[in-house]
Amino acid sequence: MIKIGVLALQGAVAEHLHMIRKAGAEGVEVKRTRKLAELDGLILPGGESTTIGKLMRDYGFIDAIRQFAAEGKPLFGTCAGMILMAKRIAGQEDAHLCLMDITARRNAFGRQRESFETDLAVKGIHDRVRAVFIRAPLIEEVGPGVEVLSEFRGQIVAARRGNLLACSFHPELTDDASMHAYFIDMAKGARHADSVKPA
Repeated sequence: MIKIGVLALQGAVAEHLHMIRKAGAEGVEVKRTRKLAELDGLILPGGESTTIGKLMRDYGFIDAIRQFAAEGKPLFGTCAGMILMAKRIAGQEDAHLCLMDITARRNAFGRQRESFETDLAVKGIHDRVRAVFIRAPLIEEVGPGVEVLSEFRGQIVAARRGNLLACSFHPELTDDASMHAYFIDMAKGARHADSVKPA
């Protein structure tokens, strides 16, 4: 069975684990870098990006996750997780993982009281996806090779580049497991590609 980890330093970890299982994979809570070796994919959940970034540095996850992604294993950042993956954060000098060639803007959709739900068209998913936006970021700019998967009112809210997937919203806070299923399919593809590499 495909094994998907959820970085468990802060954020909606239990909700992601539930959706991973609902989508047909095994979910694993990740609190130590040694867990990464057994995973087919990793989700960076929502939360507070500055806090998670600090904890990632404290626990040695920055280099470990960069290596994980360099090996071709899929990485999925949701809300704050998207900010962690971005090469650039608008209004900030320093980024975190610097993996995905996007510019993210924090809290772009307003404060907590301006949170909302909507249905989005996402490229590669047949039905519309239920999305929850809570103090959500957006993707201001994408670099070469980054595919825009979804927009909301002309703003980019989901994108992919190879084994890297990012979205502004919280797919784990609905009953719709389609984003998790999409990511699990990415992990299956990566595992298959790895298994057919010449020795």
